[in-house]
Amino acid sequence: MGIVYEERQKIFQLNTPGSTYLIGLIDEERFIGHLYYGRRIDDLNMEYLKRSNDAVRFPSRCNGERLRFQDGFQAEYSTAGQGDYRESCLEVRTRSGHNACMLTYVSHSIYSGKPALEGLPATFGTEEDCTTLEIVCEDRVLQLQVRLLYTVFEKIDAIARSVRVINQAKEPVYLTRVLSACLDMDNENYDMITLDGVWAKERMITRRQIANGKQRISSNRGVSSHQANPFIAIADSNADQDFGRVYGMNFVYSGNFMAQAELTQFDMLRVTMGILPEGFCWKLESGASFTAPEAVLVFSAEGIGEMTRSYHDLYRNHLIRGKYCHAQRPVLINNWEATYFQFDTDKILSIARTAAALGIEMLVLDDGWFGRRDNDACALGDWYVNEEKLKGGLPYLVSEINRLGMKFGLWFEPEMVSPDSDLYRQHPDWAIRIPGREPVQCR
Repeated sequence: MGIVYEERQKIFQLNTPGSTYLIGLIDEERFIGHLYYGRRIDDLNMEYLKRSNDAVRFPSRCNGERLRFQDGFQAEYSTAGQGDYRESCLEVRTRSGHNACMLTYVSHSIYSGKPALEGLPATFGTEEDCTTLEIVCEDRVLQLQVRLLYTVFEKIDAIARSVRVINQAKEPVYLTRVLSACLDMDNENYDMITLDGVWAKERMITRRQIANGKQRISSNRGVSSHQANPFIAIADSNADQDFGRVYGMNFVYSGNFMAQAELTQFDMLRVTMGILPEGFCWKLESGASFTAPEAVLVFSAEGIGEMTRSYHDLYRNHLIRGKYCHAQRPVLINNWEATYFQFDTDKILSIARTAAALGIEMLVLDDGWFGRRDNDACALGDWYVNEEKLKGGLPYLVSEINRLGMKFGLWFEPEMVSPDSDLYRQHPDWAIRIPGREPVQCR
């Protein structure tokens, strides 16, 4: 089994083929601490990592050290308002305006398989290929329960993390921050690697040495964006494609996000990832729950390349669905750069005939086939065929391309609408806007 709990030491050990992740229950108050993440360790005698002789680690025995404990504790899931001045994963505001929260262990369960995350994209697995640890913790004052979920994949060096918050109080609370993952560790002159970019130049590798303070990437655009990919890696300063330790963290979510590395005055590193807190506030009614999206952690002792391959293996086998998951993709041609908006049936068929002669297997008809879409400023949303361009409509064009032995694909952009469109003129209320303000247009 990939996950075991050692009762005497009160340590959870999560093992993948090449990595080990250790979680410990600290102090009589049973704080949930992060002990280790790195190369696989098969020895179960890991209690020394809890540093039992350090008074600062046991605030119940030395209450005067409680603040120092919180601000230096390697937390498994950090909270705000009780002395930890680093980036928090969870912030909760009550009706009275307080935002203090403190989580302690209640119970846990270990089971085969992986639960789905309702309404969210997530990795999946069967009882044969993964095991899940679910740690239940709570803030007794707020009557707030938090469930930390960890899924270990038996054949891949990956751990999927997610969080579920449940309000067990009679009054609502406001979640102003619910991140999905936290990784506390000692700094060892690490670098931070991110994938930054711009339109048509996405995912350019940026590498910087981690310095004191906070280094963050984020998106507040409503999408993960090409400016910043929801990925971060912490790597040895000399790590390359084949050598060195690399810790990867990837957010399985396409909306606003943040990923951050924070180096403290104690030379401790905290890496966090989740929904962007700015602009986020979720009213959690009594009895209701909130599930944060999934973050996937990967450790590689053999450089960036091994980390990359682990993500590829995981997503190919445990995230992508459908018949094309393991199928070879067709070689395709797209007409966009060849024609832009100026095309008709004859021009598209001419491209298809030349492509078929070269062995190309599929033609994708791009922008301009619908409505009066003759330029970039109109007709988005009018999803009916422009038969002035395409005589006989799509059925004729598709049949002719199929006769050439090619498949046919069609371009859509269904989330967008042009003000100069029949759809917008008929249903302007369907477009998201703030009442009384001129909408900001962009594509």
